[in-house]
Amino acid sequence: MSRFRQNVITKPIHRWARGAMPKLSATEAEALSAGEVWWDAELFSGNPDWSKLSAVAASDLSDEEQAFLEGPCTQLCEMIDDWSINHERADLSEEVWQFLRDKGFFGMIIPKSHGGLGFSAFAHSEVVRYISTRSVAAAVTVMVPNSLGPGELLMQFGTEEQKRHWLPRLADGRELPAFALTSAEAGSDASAMTDTGVVCRGTWNGEEVLGIRLNWAKRYITLSPVCTVLGLAFKLRDPDGLLGDEEDVGITCALVPTHLPGVETGRRHIPASTMFQNGPTQGHDVFIPLDHVIGGEEYAGRGWMMLMSALAAGRGISLPSLSAAAVALSAHSSGAYARVREQFGLPIGKFEGIQAPLGSLAAGAYELDAARRLTCAGLDEGRSLAVISAIMKLHGTTRMREALNHAMDIHSGKAVIDGPSNYLAPLYKAVPIGITVEGANIVTRNLIVFGQGAVRAHPHLLDEMQALEKEGDAASLEAFDTHFWKHVGHSVRTFFRALGRAWTGGRAAPTPAAGDATWIYGQVSRWSAAYALTADMAFLTLGGNLKRKEMISARMGDVLSDLYILTAALKRWQDDGRQKADLPLLEHAAHSALARIRRTMDEVLANFPVRWAAMLLRVVTLTGGTARGPDDRLTRACAQLLMTPSETRERIIGRMFGGCERDGLRQLDDAFERVIAAEPIRKRVRDADTTPETALEDGLITAEEKAELEAMQAAVARVIAVDDFVPKDLAGYFPDYERRSHRTPEAAE
Repeated sequence: MSRFRQNVITKPIHRWARGAMPKLSATEAEALSAGEVWWDAELFSGNPDWSKLSAVAASDLSDEEQAFLEGPCTQLCEMIDDWSINHERADLSEEVWQFLRDKGFFGMIIPKSHGGLGFSAFAHSEVVRYISTRSVAAAVTVMVPNSLGPGELLMQFGTEEQKRHWLPRLADGRELPAFALTSAEAGSDASAMTDTGVVCRGTWNGEEVLGIRLNWAKRYITLSPVCTVLGLAFKLRDPDGLLGDEEDVGITCALVPTHLPGVETGRRHIPASTMFQNGPTQGHDVFIPLDHVIGGEEYAGRGWMMLMSALAAGRGISLPSLSAAAVALSAHSSGAYARVREQFGLPIGKFEGIQAPLGSLAAGAYELDAARRLTCAGLDEGRSLAVISAIMKLHGTTRMREALNHAMDIHSGKAVIDGPSNYLAPLYKAVPIGITVEGANIVTRNLIVFGQGAVRAHPHLLDEMQALEKEGDAASLEAFDTHFWKHVGHSVRTFFRALGRAWTGGRAAPTPAAGDATWIYGQVSRWSAAYALTADMAFLTLGGNLKRKEMISARMGDVLSDLYILTAALKRWQDDGRQKADLPLLEHAAHSALARIRRTMDEVLANFPVRWAAMLLRVVTLTGGTARGPDDRLTRACAQLLMTPSETRERIIGRMFGGCERDGLRQLDDAFERVIAAEPIRKRVRDADTTPETALEDGLITAEEKAELEAMQAAVARVIAVDDFVPKDLAGYFPDYERRSHRTPEAAE
């Protein structure tokens, strides 16, 4: 029977699929093989197993990691003057650089056996998040050696000799690494890089050895101006067959000491006025021995796979941690500012125009940090999360931009005027950096999340594609027949799941007993099934053309991302003990995500090229209709959580550096505490419809209470104030300023 099925039914389908499916390039094949899938595959299956999510251990710090945050991290933040870094020194101070080396900040991911700190992914993330609340420049300086770079590549692929030599030097800062990937004209298309290496013989330490002669021109390379060793990606050629028969060996990664003749570093870019070390690098006829290829000769030509694998780990930590810090700081500062700043005789947080963005900030900070924690938990299980890391980078930085826009709107003029006391402007300026680096968001959204996720997270698609790629018609047909009919069975089950769950409003979906959150599980299961069915229909009707339908792919990626981040919020609520006070945050996140999912799925079907398939999917999944999002009552409740001290507010904000006496965040926290503490006194004065002076005379308040009100008013005045400069101060930043000034010298003084 199976042979009859194969020859009569499967064979023509196999022939059609082989013609319709474009052959995978070597780069695409390597990208698909890098990393692994995890909870994203459950969501893509259309029937997530909630017990698997529940079984994931909640992220936590060891005593040693906690001590590092409370000790060296806090000390570091106290040493940093972010205004000086960005407007005076154009760099971290020498004292800070040495402190980073001495305390092992550059070796957080390196195992203790090689001299590093050996921190968990969660501890690494917490450190980056904490420093990011103080200084983007300092955070980037710390995150890069611990993310995509020589350290991560050496740990995954390095030879034992390379690990013994390089990792201890990277861990203690004797060697400062940078990784040079982006070619001057290639941009996001790494396969178009023009940097070359040619296998040849050359002199190294006085001896003739087999090696590589390199020429490159890279840009946007963080730490390039100050690095001592450059991780370099280039296209390797072997025209004389010194390594084998293959002339075009492929993309290769190697370590290049920057003191070698022909290496040029030192020049700097200025990334959006954020003065971390970043710049171009060139190399002209630079010779390195073959043992400088990361992983040795065995890994020559396998650089793209290595980069994708390393990126799957690092991309899930660094930028999501900075993004979570920015969203949390936006929520914290906006809630406090909305409480202390008064207009028309009321705290501005009483106005619904302010409550709307405040509510989004509260729920957004809660769910993004939940996704960060869940991702770290997966990484700490030893997983290399390719698709999830892309989701976190894309939506972490996108939500950072949205949160900072809300915060800037709430702070208004306070946030516009630059100066040492402006705690939002440095993060706001840095947003385009996060959006662009480690895979530009446009590329990640349109090509990677669904493009890679559809293949990797689908239970059968990758197996089918690999079967179609097999050499020999018989072997290819045999493998394809097996996986195709498994796919058919999966699709039939998904069809009936999607139908039943949609037409019962999610009530037919299996859910864990989760109290007030049970309905959310049902809705996620409902839309997971609708999503899986829509994806299968897209594969069936569009075939290889789907990769060119980028707008549809982008929307499908957005749905998968929303499902992942929402389930992370569910996981956090469970792990935190189902805190009743936190429920508005979870519900706001759920209503927002489910409304976006419904709208996005509606847009997918409205633009689906095969109209009969779109109509069928609408009937089965009930996609369309009203998608309202959270109501005003829920939004007000979330906003209030940011304006009132509580354990819930502390959970929203997380670990955050509280600022120094020289900056605005400490002043804001002080004013917030004083306003809350003085509220009972102010209420007595308001209820009596009098002034503090008259209230003192009438005995309504004491002299100490009047002094408390005055101290509160002074603290609020300091917060509302903005920085200003005399012209001679500006001349320090802009040397030509005084010469061009229209003022007289007397006025300038």
